[in-house]
Amino acid sequence: MAVGLLAQACAGQTLEPIRYTVSIPQPQTHYVEVEATVPSAGQPAVDLKMAIWTPYVIREFAKNVEAVSAQGGLQIEKYAKNRWRIQTAGANSVTVKYRVYSHEMSVQDNWVDRDFALLNGAATFLTLVESVSRSHEVRLVLPHGWKISVSGMPAASPAPHHYRAADYEALVDSPIVAGNPAIYEFTVDGKAHLLVNVGEGGLWDGLRSARDLERIVREYSRMWGGLPYNRYVFLNLLTDSGGGMEHSNSTAIMANHAAMRTPGAYLRWLQLMSHEFFHSWNVKRLKPAEFLRGEYETEPYTKSLGISEGFTSYYAPLAVYRAGLCSEVDLLGELSRLVQQLQSTPGRMLQSLSMSSFDTWIKFYKPDENSGNTAISYYTKGAVVGFLLDAKVRKATGDGKSLDDVMRAALERFPFEKGFTPEQFRAVVTELAGEHVRQWLARAFDTTDELDYTEALEWYGLRFAPDREARPKAWLGAQTRVDAGRLTITQVPRDTPAYEAGFDAGDEILSIGTERIRPEQWDAKLGNYRPGERVAVSISRRNTVMPINVVLGRDPGNRWTLEGDPQATSEQRRHRDAWLHARKLN
Repeated sequence: MAVGLLAQACAGQTLEPIRYTVSIPQPQTHYVEVEATVPSAGQPAVDLKMAIWTPYVIREFAKNVEAVSAQGGLQIEKYAKNRWRIQTAGANSVTVKYRVYSHEMSVQDNWVDRDFALLNGAATFLTLVESVSRSHEVRLVLPHGWKISVSGMPAASPAPHHYRAADYEALVDSPIVAGNPAIYEFTVDGKAHLLVNVGEGGLWDGLRSARDLERIVREYSRMWGGLPYNRYVFLNLLTDSGGGMEHSNSTAIMANHAAMRTPGAYLRWLQLMSHEFFHSWNVKRLKPAEFLRGEYETEPYTKSLGISEGFTSYYAPLAVYRAGLCSEVDLLGELSRLVQQLQSTPGRMLQSLSMSSFDTWIKFYKPDENSGNTAISYYTKGAVVGFLLDAKVRKATGDGKSLDDVMRAALERFPFEKGFTPEQFRAVVTELAGEHVRQWLARAFDTTDELDYTEALEWYGLRFAPDREARPKAWLGAQTRVDAGRLTITQVPRDTPAYEAGFDAGDEILSIGTERIRPEQWDAKLGNYRPGERVAVSISRRNTVMPINVVLGRDPGNRWTLEGDPQATSEQRRHRDAWLHARKLN
């Protein structure tokens, strides 16, 4: 089957597209109905597949596919969890129908209800198993009362709701939103940008958010030297959920519809948008070599996500600051949060940044109560390494070069068709900053050695704020939450009093000493004790009440709050200003 189609491609003939009609006849049932007309070129059989993963999780999209049938009574057989074979009887094309249950509120999956639909290509479309490139057309039939659909895909015709993807990669890379969203348009570098807001609910200021996004886009255009697409779509789903997913010329994020009413929440929204938009370059164009176009059946293993995701997490708040949308205190606060998160995770001593990336398929998106003891986030450590590396490059070049220059050089050096390896990326860094940086990169990425913040802090005239507590506080070290009115332990980090005493995730805390504890009293009651005191804490474990004797430790507090050093020299302040405002001093 594939041989004939490949020969057709090699002969220079234009391949017929796969054409889909996607209907949502009853959105309240959360189903989409798909009819796919698939070219078969007279072959006796064609094989269809559905994607298994999107970054960076095996999602098993085929689990939501129902009632697959071939028009005309053609025989169809499912022979793998995500593959189907259709006997064509020699026809030049076959039409396949199926339904997809779509009720997963996440940016990687499908959601359909009375109000709107989010459709992701990997979760919706069967495609040919063949490896040749062919276009895919999508025509939507919307429910009564729905007037709008938006996607990063270009229009296939003047008819509404009709899109064309150049190949399967572009199809998977182009989510669709349908319903009646509010749309705001702005132009940067002569290119249209759409902010598509679903669920504003009277609390979201669409005009202001579009203006702020425009400033972020302009900042990144300055940094990278232009925009790499013809048109960009921000799909902003105000569903009181979270998450974001990057695409080549669009992004889909989920946020709280009231986020603009709280400065901190709105700043987090800006940083999330900044993060996903940065991926237009870092990941979608400058990508790890292991990520092959259109291959969504076998997970790719890469050690580069500290660069692809971590460096993006470093630039996200920095670009928001450079765009004039937050204060220096806000930026340092976000960097402090990242450092604190890394330095309070025991897993940093067991898992390197490179292996955190490599093991993402089995660890990062599948956490359990012990994950913090055995693993780290490549988002978090990668962001911290990006911060330190930026300072290192600036110091090595007297603020003549920065991590910005490294990213631009890597993008130019490694086109998206080939991607980069960790060694190739490090070679670019050493070319710009000097060979001495190579050993530092190896320690930062490939070992579990503690990171040294001294050089960066001294270069920028920063410090970690001293402890200002009047007296040391007692500390158990377990992480807790209130669940149905019960105070329960969720995690027990290694090397804490709780770990040494034998507390478990799932334990319900009932009392401390002789005092019964209500959930809201825990911090206050613990504050009555001093570090070093031995106390009995009663817990319920599997419905059995038992005491656990524990020697309380000293609360380490947040020792990682970045602030300007009051003793900083004018030279240090110049370096900090050059970093904050992307300036070169020579």
